[in-house]
Amino acid sequence: MIRPKLGGVLETSLYVDDVERSARFYQNVFGFETLVGDERLQALSVAGRQVLLLCKKGASAQPIQRPHGLLPGHDGSGTTHLTFSIPAGELEAWEKWLGVNSIKIESRITWERGGQSLYFRDPDGHLLEVATPGLWAIY
Repeated sequence: MIRPKLGGVLETSLYVDDVERSARFYQNVFGFETLVGDERLQALSVAGRQVLLLCKKGASAQPIQRPHGLLPGHDGSGTTHLTFSIPAGELEAWEKWLGVNSIKIESRITWERGGQSLYFRDPDGHLLEVATPGLWAIY
């Protein structure tokens, strides 16, 4: 059997304590727009191509019956890591933007392939990264 085609990662999720606070952070820092949202979940558009789900911790642990089917339970705890791609020429602007927004940069790395990364945290302690091309062989 031939493997079916895959289009890429459509959505990813972070589990947060306060959905509204987290949504404001990602809207203010990254300019993400809300696609849908309530007290349990905010779905944010990432560059018009991917979806970042901000899920309230524990609120989706049990299956949820939706009008068109059952959404299986899911949840997470602890801090995770998420990287956003940026153009090479935008790294300095991101460094300044984070400073203007009082977001502490934890680390700056120049990778073997020439890419550069800035690391910082969201309000729930998740490790965020903005990275220029040259980080991976595919980016």
